[in-house]
Amino acid sequence: MAIDVVMPRLGWTMEEGTLVEWLKDPGDTVEAGDLLFTVESDKALNEIESMDAGTLHIPSNAPAAGDVVPVGAVIGYLLAEGEQGPQQVPALPTPSSAGGAESSPASSPPTAAPSASSPTAGKSPAISPRARKLAKELGVSWEGLAGSGSTGRITEDDIRAVAASGSEPQVEVGQSASTEAITGERTPMSPIRRAIAERLSASHRDGAPVTLTAELDATALVELREQAKPRPAFNDYLIRFVATALGRHPTLNTSLSGDDVVQRDGIHVGFAVDTDKGLLVPVIRDANGKSVQEIARESSGLSGRALRGELSGDEMMGGTFTLTNLGAAGIDAFTPIVNPPQCAVLGVGRIAQRPAVHDGQVVARWLCVVSLTFDHRIIDGGPAARFLATLRELVEAPDAESS
Repeated sequence: MAIDVVMPRLGWTMEEGTLVEWLKDPGDTVEAGDLLFTVESDKALNEIESMDAGTLHIPSNAPAAGDVVPVGAVIGYLLAEGEQGPQQVPALPTPSSAGGAESSPASSPPTAAPSASSPTAGKSPAISPRARKLAKELGVSWEGLAGSGSTGRITEDDIRAVAASGSEPQVEVGQSASTEAITGERTPMSPIRRAIAERLSASHRDGAPVTLTAELDATALVELREQAKPRPAFNDYLIRFVATALGRHPTLNTSLSGDDVVQRDGIHVGFAVDTDKGLLVPVIRDANGKSVQEIARESSGLSGRALRGELSGDEMMGGTFTLTNLGAAGIDAFTPIVNPPQCAVLGVGRIAQRPAVHDGQVVARWLCVVSLTFDHRIIDGGPAARFLATLRELVEAPDAESS
């Protein structure tokens, strides 16, 4: 009997993934443990191992490379020797059979009102929780929509189609509706861009962000770095200093889970990497136990894989604090956004020479502005300020052990 090859669930919140490529060709023999295909889920590329053995069979109507596929959908089969495989894969799974995943077949955009024969006529149509949330964010009235899901369910794509069509949205109190038509070439969001948008929207919607800003004198750090061989990046020093400060101020190394504040088991510092596909955040695990040189070697490897699109999901999971540095882009200061479920993020501006009062004299010093955004639901301004004070001490008076 043919064995189904399905789109796997690679995280609790994953509902769909992009089939990037098959690593085996139709007709190839597959052994258990062989790498079978590659999936892009949220921000990561994942090579999927086969759990079974057999001959790979991919029907003509199976999802193609680049297709977005719901979790649980059949994308191919493994056959026994001499076995004839199915000529087609089943229709994309309904929400009830795919753990909430939705299908959005290529069809005409949803209409603003159901026809008399529509299954939704006379009653409220079915809508997924994520589509309902998106409708609220975009100001779209969904009660009269006919969904394009396989059971008539309204999907996120339906909501986006209505929002893009220029139909009059329902405007909530406190919102303003633009009457200007948006024209120009349209490009759908990539899975990575969509994941970034959803996470950052959730951060602002669900959190209570507050930002504290401080100017640090990095002159001693610049001098220390000049003496180091090999020479780490400033970001590597900052990751080490952040990890040390988190060890002294563990309230910044927490997360909110329901009504509980969770003290994280380790200090795992994520650092933002700007890539062509979007912002990726690989994680330096147990950063408080590593030297700057060890952090430099690890961050270099992670950054390279991020830029090449080779980061695995595991390399971006488990972060307890994030550092994002726009100094290389010439930015002096900015307001970073917390990466949930973490409670804080540090934004770092450029290190530049500016006039400063030092030992009673106005002289040129290497100065840097840092901005700490934290979730005020979890911690108050006092602990956050003391964290920044410790960070200032570490940056302004680094010792040789920092290397």
